[in-house]
Amino acid sequence: MALKFNPIASKSQKLPSFALQPMARLRSPKVFMVSSLSSGSKDVENLKKPFMPPKEVHVQVTHSMPPQKIEIFKSLEDWAEKNILIHLKPVEKCWQPQDFLPDPASDGFDEQVKELRERAKEIPDDYFVVLVGDMITEEALPTYQTMLNTLDGTRDETGASLTPWAIWTRAWTAEENRHGDLLNKYLYLSGRVDMRQIEKTIQYLIGSGMDPHTENNPYLGFIYTTFQERATFISHGNTARLAKEHGDIKLAQICGNIASDEKRHETAYTKIVEKLFEIDPDGTVVAFADMMRKKITMPAEFIYDGRDDKLFDHFSAVAQRLGVYTAKDYADILEYLVDRWKVQELTGLSADGRKAQDYVCGLPPRIRRLEERAQQRAEQASSIPFSWIFDREVKL
Repeated sequence: MALKFNPIASKSQKLPSFALQPMARLRSPKVFMVSSLSSGSKDVENLKKPFMPPKEVHVQVTHSMPPQKIEIFKSLEDWAEKNILIHLKPVEKCWQPQDFLPDPASDGFDEQVKELRERAKEIPDDYFVVLVGDMITEEALPTYQTMLNTLDGTRDETGASLTPWAIWTRAWTAEENRHGDLLNKYLYLSGRVDMRQIEKTIQYLIGSGMDPHTENNPYLGFIYTTFQERATFISHGNTARLAKEHGDIKLAQICGNIASDEKRHETAYTKIVEKLFEIDPDGTVVAFADMMRKKITMPAEFIYDGRDDKLFDHFSAVAQRLGVYTAKDYADILEYLVDRWKVQELTGLSADGRKAQDYVCGLPPRIRRLEERAQQRAEQASSIPFSWIFDREVKL
């Protein structure tokens, strides 16, 4: 799973939030989480500072799915086994990180590393900022498995449950685990980045968790993961394209194979939500609108290197400028999903369902209009140092 940023809120362009008040009937009692910045208590601030970035965690809602709907997911277990698990690949048929890296058991290992480093010399710093951000996001995989296991009705109850939902979560995690491993080893061998600063950032990010606003609700959770997998597919596909343009075909293959995994995972999550639209169109379209009102917050939202309190925004701005993942991509993904799930064609909806339908169908052009205005108002981009590349400066 992996990706980046809220594409409509970078340093040089701030767009109005779409996070309107969610529909009350989906809500449970609110649980308040205290952040190191929002608390007035010095004790709390001092307690959290060593382990968490200076980011505010807003009001969180838990267990918003009505208990009776858990039965929907139990009834879908046979369907999931036949239609979702087929999108996993047997381990013996999967690529592994070593397939793309110098072979440490080979007599030619030193020469292979030298060749890798020579190719890496031709790649600009701003590309490495984005590639490092992608890798760090992938390395926070424990957080993503944890998030999936908060979802009521589909979580892995024992850690080795044999339900199709649990099998999918574990095997999906195992496939995703290769992504961070491969990018991490490549970056280590490249000699272009400060691995200690990167490793600190990974520790901060895993320790901070994520706040996707999915409320233990698999309707929201699977909409979120569908969006994220498509976003990650696009992001890694673009880093593959740029690597090829910079003359590193092997790095392009690395990013391209990761993108291919993300596309396969996107297909599975898209099918789950498609099935929910078939069974419960009203509840699903309301959940879709709810998720989009709150915006899809990216897994790396709490990224922090121990120095830059706005690292998330700065990394996002570089990715936006390079065209790796942009506000246009965000709108395109939403438009694609509205079309893929045939949201405009839904009939027989409740009043809330019709409002939700109108909202999500009208949102992509609204995002694009706001993005165009923000681009027109954008300030001249500045340059800042990134600790990941030994404090060399990169234009935002």
